[in-house]
Amino acid sequence: MTDVRYPFTAIVGMADLRLGLLLNAVSPAVGGVLVRGEKGTAKSTMVRALAGLLPSIAAVDGCRFACDPAAPDPQCPDGPHTSVAGHERPSQLVELPVGVAEDRIVGSLDLERALAEGVKAYEPGLLAKAHRGVLYIDEVNLLQDHVVDLLLDAAAMGRSYVEREGVSVRHAARFLLVGTMNPEEGELRPQLLDRFGLTVEIAATRDPAERAEVVRRRLGYDADPAGFAARFAEEERELAERITAARELLPKVELTDVALRQITAVCAAFEVDGLRADIVMARTAVALAAWAGRTEVLEEDVRKAAQLALPHRRRRNPFDAPGLDEEQLDRTLEEHAQPEEPAEPVEPEPEGDGPDGDGPDGGPDGDGPGDGGPEDGGPDGGPDGGGPEGGGAPEPFDGAAPEPGPATSAEDEPAQPPVPAQHPAPARESAPVAAGDPYRTRLFTVKGTGHGAQGRRSPAETTGGHTVRARRPQGTLSRLHLTATLQAAAPHQVARGRDGRALVLHRDDFREQVRQGRESNLVLFVVDASGSMAARQRMTAVKGAVLSLLMDAYQRRDKIGMVTFRGADAELALPPTSSVEVGAARLESLPTGGRTPLAAGLLRAHEVLRVERLRDPSRRPLLVVVTDGRATGGRDAVARSHRAAALFAAQGTASVVLDCESGPVRLGLARTLAGLLGGSAVSLDELRAEGVASLVRESRSVHSARPANTARPANPANSAKPIRSMRKAA
Repeated sequence: MTDVRYPFTAIVGMADLRLGLLLNAVSPAVGGVLVRGEKGTAKSTMVRALAGLLPSIAAVDGCRFACDPAAPDPQCPDGPHTSVAGHERPSQLVELPVGVAEDRIVGSLDLERALAEGVKAYEPGLLAKAHRGVLYIDEVNLLQDHVVDLLLDAAAMGRSYVEREGVSVRHAARFLLVGTMNPEEGELRPQLLDRFGLTVEIAATRDPAERAEVVRRRLGYDADPAGFAARFAEEERELAERITAARELLPKVELTDVALRQITAVCAAFEVDGLRADIVMARTAVALAAWAGRTEVLEEDVRKAAQLALPHRRRRNPFDAPGLDEEQLDRTLEEHAQPEEPAEPVEPEPEGDGPDGDGPDGGPDGDGPGDGGPEDGGPDGGPDGGGPEGGGAPEPFDGAAPEPGPATSAEDEPAQPPVPAQHPAPARESAPVAAGDPYRTRLFTVKGTGHGAQGRRSPAETTGGHTVRARRPQGTLSRLHLTATLQAAAPHQVARGRDGRALVLHRDDFREQVRQGRESNLVLFVVDASGSMAARQRMTAVKGAVLSLLMDAYQRRDKIGMVTFRGADAELALPPTSSVEVGAARLESLPTGGRTPLAAGLLRAHEVLRVERLRDPSRRPLLVVVTDGRATGGRDAVARSHRAAALFAAQGTASVVLDCESGPVRLGLARTLAGLLGGSAVSLDELRAEGVASLVRESRSVHSARPANTARPANPANSAKPIRSMRKAA
């Protein structure tokens, strides 16, 4: 291992990432940068290299919060600073581990000393250490949501707050925030994406020569880190000097009214929520001008600022890919490139048949010849029209394959003679069907109280939530239950010789809070892709239902997996992951056809859950089986599927069967399967959340419309039917 960092200027390619990091180094007010890209693209290497380019800072001697001697923080916990003596030190690079706890981020209070000795012993956290430096979060999408919220709040306000048991501590926390993530491992919620100033998408180059240069430089660095860094020392020094010069020029840059109007027009044209995007774009454009050595923001600065600040803010749901329409951007910038002038009143023109033929009977605005009608080769016919006999240009190809006509449909194909084969013929596949529009689904939870990662699905003991009871501390005391602690110490005060107002506390007296919130789960989908599900309208509805459940899992921070079964076997189409985007893509391309090996699908799911229990014992699973309940592939196919279902019931696995059976005659096979799994069955119609709400509204409207003196219906069973249905659906 070596302490010599890889030089920033030695990194090959990735111009947008380099620019995004440098702009934040020039103006930390931009709000940080989120680096999205595949693994192995030097994201972490470039961020660590940036810290070596930042100018040194002056810090007050003995201050743990790096206060500036020229303007010390009046609320610094180590203050007030009567002496302004300081020292120069390099800017700090603080790396945040994936499994970091909230106490480690904001700092912690020694509650035992605070109660027993009456002193406020505060230990600063990573936010204090990162003040006036760089805070680097690798795999930010794997952090818990409340931790990400805490970090982004501190970055936006420039201050960290610690409120614990009546003790209040606050200190400055201004830093350059950089986060990296691999979208394949899960996405950030749009609300959190919006808090990052800039976002850069990166991918490894496909140019063999450029890839060879990357490998050559990396091998050279590994062989001799100091010598390799010396080769780029001069370039590093020049880049550091340019950062310093741009920082000094930044306050002198003018954001003209034209540039500001272009910024706001672009944000409005792309329908970006809120005004944070406008502010970030303005700061980014000013930083771009300073980086270029100019004192005025130009249109090219606004364009580049939009490309860095807007793509991730245009996402409306987790399946939308970040992006920006370059043509729309250029068009909007061009429309607002000139100063706005007051509109002049327009005088109405006289009507009539003047010499220019402006009347209703002819000319450019009339209905005579030359208006593009049928007689002039317009859209309805003629030699230049676009009609069936026209010779106009063909319609542009939109990339979609033409649907087969009656002569080429699968049903009308002539029967082919059987071809002898040594191996069984593969199952006949139907083309993948697009999923229906997603909708809000009912909430399915796992019974009992878990101890998994914080989320939004099932009840669990978590670091957040409301306090439900007290217990003896398990490890370091962090959440004191004051009432329970006093109750535990009170009976022993006489024996301990209490002679004053203060309590005599021992370690065994302390109690900690047990809080109950919600956890995230592993939602494993087992999807029937056999021929019985191949009807187009039916499969569209089924895929729409699964897509809706995927979106629900995304919003509740679950991990997801997908097992599909068709033909003769089942396969793990999506190993458990946090990326619902990948799950949606696999669902979209899912083919159908063949037999229904229901038992194989259940057994494969059972094996997946067994492995996941070993990897993450605290994450409880929720099994979602999407099927009509049919099972084929031998005389004992149904019996084998029932035995497989009993395995889940024996382990107490929470399960839901999405009943896809349709038609006037229904066999109830899916509901039988749900009973064997020990779970519940829900039809496609019952899956929608608004379906339950409509039953409630219907029930309320019936009871509110009935007069008080009106007799009840003769058959009370019929009048109670909506309520029973509502309870069953709930």
